[in-house]
Amino acid sequence: MNLKIVVLAGGLSTERAVSLVTGTGICRALRERGHRAVFLDLFLGIENPPGDLSALFDAEDGLCPDAKIETTAPDLEAVRRSRQDQSPRVFGPHVLELCQLADIVFLGLHGQDGEDGRIQAALELLGVPYTGSGYLASGIAMDKAVSKRMMDACGIPTPPWQLLHYAPEDAERLAWELPCGVIKCTTGGSSLGVFLPETREEMRTALLEVRRFGGEVLWERRITGRELTVAVLGDRALPAVETVPAGKDFDYAAKYQKGGAAETCPADLTEAEAAAAGALALKTHRALGLSVYSRTDMILDGDGKLWCLEVNSLPGMTPTSFVPQEAAAAGMSYGELCDEIVRLSLDIRRRD
Repeated sequence: MNLKIVVLAGGLSTERAVSLVTGTGICRALRERGHRAVFLDLFLGIENPPGDLSALFDAEDGLCPDAKIETTAPDLEAVRRSRQDQSPRVFGPHVLELCQLADIVFLGLHGQDGEDGRIQAALELLGVPYTGSGYLASGIAMDKAVSKRMMDACGIPTPPWQLLHYAPEDAERLAWELPCGVIKCTTGGSSLGVFLPETREEMRTALLEVRRFGGEVLWERRITGRELTVAVLGDRALPAVETVPAGKDFDYAAKYQKGGAAETCPADLTEAEAAAAGALALKTHRALGLSVYSRTDMILDGDGKLWCLEVNSLPGMTPTSFVPQEAAAAGMSYGELCDEIVRLSLDIRRRD
């Protein structure tokens, strides 16, 4: 099956760099498998396209950029300034036009641009098939407070949490009222906007800093234990990955720099632990209405209890990300994984 595929990545998300590497990896893998895949930046688009847009599906190397992940978050203001038309619109020049020429759009987006459901909704209104979950499930999974309410309602164990509504001048008071736990913005990813304070002063700083990342603010009780992540592909859970950060925090720099963390896939779990982790990922995937694939992050505490932290509707898909690692442990190559996501997504969109 030879398909015309737009791999949509980039955008103005704080996870832009991860998305660019994801998009280039996916695009090249799909082209190696015979598809006419082309990389497209959601925000920058195509400034000077050929007269026939469809010719881009045969562009050399699929227009893939030379992308890499730095250890600091991207400068989004510089990205805004680099767009020739200086428009603030989410969709760059000719993005939607090229998507409408594709057989399917592979969403290589991460963070605010892509995981909140808006892009999926726009493509759906235009009748353009796309990979992954629908717009409603994506929006629920992206908002940590909403998804936690769903978990609570469905009996999925998640650490006790509280949504904070406060002005900056309230940070001092909250630093004393709340026990030190985890402070995070409700719509962040890649460990951006996540703070693990251990003192009252660190708590106050976290409450002031977290608002830089947008969204509302969520406090969560910190659960210590083994950090696991389990992907769902179709109707099955893949083998778990265990992550052990080299330092105290598994922040953005630690996640994307060599030696920042040790990853073991498949995780060294008993048969019962592995089955329980897979069952929890599947239950959460279904409870939030997700489809095709997702990734659930969880903690296995010292008493052997699993706690669901959050779910990613568009998890990282660089060749070395968690989901491709888990697929490899299940005997599936990176290219086969990308192809399977396309196949499952087309089946769902055709049924819809």
